[in-house]
Amino acid sequence: MAGKPRLVFDTNVIVSALLLRNSVARRAFDKAVSSGEILLSLEVIEELYDVLRRPAFDKYVSEEERLQFLTLLVREASLINVTEKVTACRDPKDDKFLELAINGQADCIVTGDGDLQVLSPFRGIAILPPDVFVKKK
Repeated sequence: MAGKPRLVFDTNVIVSALLLRNSVARRAFDKAVSSGEILLSLEVIEELYDVLRRPAFDKYVSEEERLQFLTLLVREASLINVTEKVTACRDPKDDKFLELAINGQADCIVTGDGDLQVLSPFRGIAILPPDVFVKKK
């Protein structure tokens, strides 16, 4: 494949990357930002917004900083219009990541979610946990 790898990150990995600066999720996210292209859909952005506004995260990072992070992420990522719907995951709430990957012609989904990982590869798209993604050349 020519160009940067096209990558989908699930919500939990993105939130962990923001809140836990020395985490494997953060290393995976930083690798993606420096050498790949992160894909987002409106549905994923909406979920990120809802999760990042939770007061439980205030002890880690202020809400203002969390929303600034989301704003920067949206600005830097490629917004994908989802036209092909998918119903393949045993947790229907995770289908949005499969849809984003298919519609955005992603190379990889980075997730710690077992409901997604069991599908790897999904239509030729690798589904990797953050630690495996970090080690991948």
